[in-house]
Amino acid sequence: MIRRFLLWVLKIFRWKVVINLPDAKRYVVIAAPHTSNWDFPLGLCYILGAGIPFRYMGKDSLFKWPQKYLFKWFGGFPVDRNNKTKLTTRMANFINSQDKIALALAPEGTRSKLEYWRTGFYYIALEANVPIAMAALNYGKRELGIMESFIPTGDINADMKIIQNFYKDIKGKYPEKQSPVKIKPQ
Repeated sequence: MIRRFLLWVLKIFRWKVVINLPDAKRYVVIAAPHTSNWDFPLGLCYILGAGIPFRYMGKDSLFKWPQKYLFKWFGGFPVDRNNKTKLTTRMANFINSQDKIALALAPEGTRSKLEYWRTGFYYIALEANVPIAMAALNYGKRELGIMESFIPTGDINADMKIIQNFYKDIKGKYPEKQSPVKIKPQ
């Protein structure tokens, strides 16, 4: 009942909801572009409405009182950006310890424009041997959801071309804050 209500709320606000989940019990979801504070509540309505068993990673500064409990209740993992020791392995092991899970990350890591995407999502999926699902909030078409997925090959440059192709026409709420879909040269 609540799931249908959340999807209905998105439709009331004229969002077209796309639910094209990977054929896997465990996967990593990348959500981009991340340019607005509205991205989180809209994404949360989508994920809860679609019934996706998810957890998400967020910067540790979000997990301070009073919102700490709310973010954790909604499945958040605080990440200390200054202490990344074995984070990829810990998250891959966590994924593989679950029966069903979608681990969601924003590869831009911020609402500000950056030169490069962070690559942790890629290495977590690769180490966990799970698909990467590409989710978007396309304000240009008022479309949101998980739309495509693929299994990482280990060739990050080739796999990033798949990701770049998917996100090339996606527009964030504030396109001027949108980071280009590229990684630091390997």
